[in-house]
Amino acid sequence: DAINIEGKAAVLWTLGDLSAPGRSDTPARCHAMISSSKLKSVDFYRKIPRDLTEASLSGAGLSIFAALAMVFLFGMELSSYLAVNTTTSVIVDRSSDGEFLRIDFNLSFPALSCEFASVDVSDVLGTNRLNITKTVRKFSIDRNLVPTGSEFHAGPIPTVNKHGDDVEEYHGDGSVALSSRNFDSYSHLYPVLVVNFYAPWCYWSNRLKPSWEKAAQIIRERYDPEMDGRILLGKVDCTEEVELCKRHHIQGYPSIRIFHKGSDMKENQGHHDHDSYYGERDTESLVAAMETYVANIPKEAHVLALEDKSNRTVDPAKRPAPMTGGCRIEGFVRVKKVPGSVVISARSGSHSFDPSQINVSHYVTTFSFGKRLSSKMFNELKRLFPYVGGHHDRLAGQSYIVKHGDVNANVTIEHYLQIVKTELVTLRYAKELKVLEEYEYTAHSSLVHSFYVPVVKFHFEPSPMQVLVTELPKSFSHFITNVCAIIGGVFTVAGILDSILHNTLRLVKKVELGKDI
Repeated sequence: DAINIEGKAAVLWTLGDLSAPGRSDTPARCHAMISSSKLKSVDFYRKIPRDLTEASLSGAGLSIFAALAMVFLFGMELSSYLAVNTTTSVIVDRSSDGEFLRIDFNLSFPALSCEFASVDVSDVLGTNRLNITKTVRKFSIDRNLVPTGSEFHAGPIPTVNKHGDDVEEYHGDGSVALSSRNFDSYSHLYPVLVVNFYAPWCYWSNRLKPSWEKAAQIIRERYDPEMDGRILLGKVDCTEEVELCKRHHIQGYPSIRIFHKGSDMKENQGHHDHDSYYGERDTESLVAAMETYVANIPKEAHVLALEDKSNRTVDPAKRPAPMTGGCRIEGFVRVKKVPGSVVISARSGSHSFDPSQINVSHYVTTFSFGKRLSSKMFNELKRLFPYVGGHHDRLAGQSYIVKHGDVNANVTIEHYLQIVKTELVTLRYAKELKVLEEYEYTAHSSLVHSFYVPVVKFHFEPSPMQVLVTELPKSFSHFITNVCAIIGGVFTVAGILDSILHNTLRLVKKVELGKDI
């Protein structure tokens, strides 16, 4: 009552003040005070004078606990908001890249020469492309996979139409039989030494033999080894001189090598430069080629240690021979989206191969399907790595090495790849945006003994279905609502606990004082 009387007195005093003489703004001020009083009546958060509140240790403890709980729950909610939320579904392949599929590869073969290494593609529709060179590059490597020079010639091996004379007449041995004991001495003695590496069981070697011996006899008569000494034709039986043929990386028969005396000795650490002959094999063509090789060599060249190659004519049938027996093959091919194979093997239409001497052991640096990922796509892939991107290059870093020997001879290595396209889209701004598309695959490999020339086969089988991964971004308004719910909920629950604790303590105190409730 005292408070009400005091309030009324304050109101009367105010009204008396407003009705004082000379106050022209009395009605306006009165109206403003009445409006303010009505506005305050809808205040949800009425204040209690600080003097009427009481602090307690239990309340302080609950306040600290509530603040920590709010911070913890806010952090959990923020983490959930920033996390990637996806859904996965399987649908029919709706690829936008047409009916063709790109295959990128980088393979290293420590024991397969670039001279005959061929990349072939075939599929169940009858496509059969042999020795693809337009999109494939080859680099000679050693047994430790270290490159030994520039890119190996990219062009295909010229087709040999004449494998020998039409009339096979044997004129005796016009060429010199070479072995590991006398090979180096002959190669240092003559400016040009042309050697036929052959195998008696080889069909093409037997076709070449009569014309080779006849051409050797003609060259011997024109350029006497004793008097002229500029060129000599020799032969090596690779079934008897196995190590000599391995030293010169002979893998196909017959292989005709052209050795130049003393050339490039400094650049190649003492090794003589030599080329491979891929021209016609009849007597007339062989003799014409030999005439070309000695055309720019002076007659006294056999006494010189070095020669000048600047004027050497370019012969399309002659190309640099591999300096090492290994090859790194990299590039890409485009295939149809049907089951098929990519085959890498030693191939030639005019050479024979000994299956027991071909080793297709290899190391896989890259073997992937589809378009190469850009840096932006790669970053998205890393961000979503737990969900996608784990198998787009499944064979990368794998090695398949076969130690050569009688037990491991004629080993074909086959890889079976089952491909599934994975497409990642995001629902942002009420639109479906494609973020990433890639091809993932599973791989199973096996080593198969065969009577044929060993090869490496990558069998691929695209799936007619695709995996659709949809990223579902969370609404910011939903995040704000949850944060408000966390703050309000923790504050309310803490208040209830504080009230219960406070009333319990009061009750305990009353019981201790022996007072009635």
